[in-house]
Amino acid sequence: MGSETRPAARRRSRISPDRAAELYALVLDRLREVGYDALSVEDVAARARMSKATIYRQWGGKPELVIAALRSLGPPEIGAADTGTLLGDLKAYIERYHQMAALDRGMNRAVAHAIHRDPRLMDAVRQAIVEPGLAALDTVLSRGVARGEVPAGCKALPYVKYMLLGTLGGEAVLDEDVDIGFLHGYIDHVIAPALGLRAPGDADRPPPAGPRRW
Repeated sequence: MGSETRPAARRRSRISPDRAAELYALVLDRLREVGYDALSVEDVAARARMSKATIYRQWGGKPELVIAALRSLGPPEIGAADTGTLLGDLKAYIERYHQMAALDRGMNRAVAHAIHRDPRLMDAVRQAIVEPGLAALDTVLSRGVARGEVPAGCKALPYVKYMLLGTLGGEAVLDEDVDIGFLHGYIDHVIAPALGLRAPGDADRPPPAGPRRW
């Protein structure tokens, strides 16, 4: 990736916002089609009918160009939905993430594989996607505590973000597509018990049997 980054004096760009938006769309299309490693400034410049020098002068190289393209998408729409219950809020939260992932699986997978090889890309994704998502999750959990659904001292609370990130990231790592029913089940049968919450239908189920004696 070193050949894709060239130190250059930054000068005020004459590229219009519309032209930059076209370039970002092209970069994201190529990212979906060929992945991060195979994407090159030369290819993007040729397709955009723009000189490589202009791209290097404006953005500095491939990592910066990809980061700018990702940021052009704007912050994810991950609101801290208030459904009236913590279980409902968690399901709405994970459903929104699932919907976002389903919209652009090709690009998400390309970025997921690339961020582990480029710290700058990792930082950009963290700032643009992960941090807003974690802030929304903090709001959801704090509201559950304020309602009295979960005690403030619940030892499982700090682990919820890791559990959610693990299952959401697992789709890309395992190259599997899960449906919303699976994710709702994950909330009901993994996260709810950890937080001491009763999932729908739990009241009708018999208590678990004790350990089997052989």
